[in-house]
Amino acid sequence: MRTKKIVSVALLGILALAGCSDSSETATTGSAPPADKKITVGFSVYDMQYEFFQKMAKGTQDAVAAKGWEIKLHDEKSDENEMVTGASALIDQGVDLLIISPFKPTALGPIIAKAKAKNVPVIVNDIGGGGTPYDAIVISDNAGGGKLAAEFMDKQIQANGADSKNVASITCEPSATYAARRNAGFKEEIEARGYKVVAELSGNSKAEEGYKVMKDILSANPDVAGVFSCNDPMGVAAANAIKDAGKSPVTDIVSVGFNADPEALTAIKADLLAATVAQDPAAMGALTVTLGEQALNKQPIQFSNAAEREVFNPVTLVDKTNVDSIG
Repeated sequence: MRTKKIVSVALLGILALAGCSDSSETATTGSAPPADKKITVGFSVYDMQYEFFQKMAKGTQDAVAAKGWEIKLHDEKSDENEMVTGASALIDQGVDLLIISPFKPTALGPIIAKAKAKNVPVIVNDIGGGGTPYDAIVISDNAGGGKLAAEFMDKQIQANGADSKNVASITCEPSATYAARRNAGFKEEIEARGYKVVAELSGNSKAEEGYKVMKDILSANPDVAGVFSCNDPMGVAAANAIKDAGKSPVTDIVSVGFNADPEALTAIKADLLAATVAQDPAAMGALTVTLGEQALNKQPIQFSNAAEREVFNPVTLVDKTNVDSIG
């Protein structure tokens, strides 16, 4: 959530459909809409007060407009009841396709059931699908992002001339199942490069907890050479803890976050954070429209993870060399 990404990668989000592994065709029923019918898309979005979802909405709206379709936008305002009633209202208004970024995935059941009863495909964007029979869900390549972080950290640690092979990992809250893939991808890749994850602690996605966790890590493992944080609030906080301990979060302990939040980009420019991994919510929005069109036309969808009907959107590593290109 709440991230940015270099503009060039936006196109990859669309092209990713052709390159996904473990592909599988969706089961389709009914018939495609008439060619001359103007499609109306309903988009129920998590909360428009956040920049991440503003960008997601714009990517969705632009992709819908490019097809000559219409869109009806509903703001859930981080409220479960608003999500359920608002998304249901979109279906009642006769939308042909529902795209939803759910505030509470476990409450998707009645929404999906109503949509299926009216032969309306449902594409979920981010957050989670709640185990419901949606047509597809778009999420960032979280595990891939963790591996990018590990690759960068290894190269930077070597460039710094550090002897230690000990690194740390700060995770998000246990319920953040997609975000957990970031730390899992990081651990797999960094261990494959000969490092040892000596501490893996949760900061519950909060800056203040990330700071405390990093202080604990430094106390128990003073020779740690790098730290990867599941999100940027914790990443920047961990970097501040390193700085307060009299060390550099770039040249002494390589600090990497995830999200490309504004605070992280500012920290990278000021040499107070080594890197972050950026998602692209606008490209994710555009990708949901592409998938929705395929579902409407009863065309097979190529999944990155067929078992969960997931389609991954690419991520990118942001450091001092390309941070100025982030818009």
